[in-house]
Amino acid sequence: MKPTTADQNWAREHLNALIFLGPSLLVLGVFVFYPMIKTLYLSLFLTNDAGKATVFVGFSNYLSLFKNPGYLSSLVSTLIYVALVCVATVAIGLLLAVAADQNLKGIRWFRTLFSSTMGVSVSVAAIFWLFVFNPSVGVLTQLSNWLHLPVLNWLTDPKLAMVAIVTTTVWMNLGFTFLIIFGALQQVPRNLYEAADVAGVSKISQVFKITVPMISPTLFFVMIVTMIDAFKSFGLIDLMTAGGPNNATNFLVYRIYQDAFLNGNYGQASTESIILTVIIAIMTLIQFKVLERRVNY
Repeated sequence: MKPTTADQNWAREHLNALIFLGPSLLVLGVFVFYPMIKTLYLSLFLTNDAGKATVFVGFSNYLSLFKNPGYLSSLVSTLIYVALVCVATVAIGLLLAVAADQNLKGIRWFRTLFSSTMGVSVSVAAIFWLFVFNPSVGVLTQLSNWLHLPVLNWLTDPKLAMVAIVTTTVWMNLGFTFLIIFGALQQVPRNLYEAADVAGVSKISQVFKITVPMISPTLFFVMIVTMIDAFKSFGLIDLMTAGGPNNATNFLVYRIYQDAFLNGNYGQASTESIILTVIIAIMTLIQFKVLERRVNY
């Protein structure tokens, strides 16, 4: 029985799809799906120094983690860090975007300045802020001496180290956040602001009654992206504090790195990776359920 024209068309379409999608699926399979499956597999085993599974322990790795005070401390620190970074990044990015949206002389220079952090690498940013926070010759130390204020040890005090890392991360994220929000502001109809001016609505009220509702989808997107990026923070922590002092900045991603590549405990590191993935998924779902209700599409 000869194949019909419909069968030939179906086969041709699937062949074309395979040709075009095959390379992408191969790359995803090798670099995404296989590592995910292997990580889930290793999380159920004890491993040797080479990362090979040795003894099957089931969910014991998961249970032991939630009984580990060090891990719970890292979890709490991570959640605090993510919350501070998300709120500060979106709030400051919105403020800068609104300021840059004004028709003022020389405002283009400020727009370039606000977005400039997008071109700064993590290593350069870490070196710059290490110089700022240096307790001997740092900018903040010099300013404190000039104002006759006590010098603060930003990177050796647990509470101040968190502030330092949050500040640096927010600074790094501002360029992207500013550009996205500023682009959304350009789409807001100007006649809304003109009508508000005629009605005597103050500029601050216009931001909350016109600007924020009109760009709420963009703010929602930026919040999600910033949250996920904050959970994955590694470079700044590694270069500035190495998880210290007293594990105050030993966030979940850095703890995974320590357990896997410094301690050789790949089973526990795999378990922590799975838990982190679940936490990010849950937090993202919560934001979709809670914040999306206030988004005006």
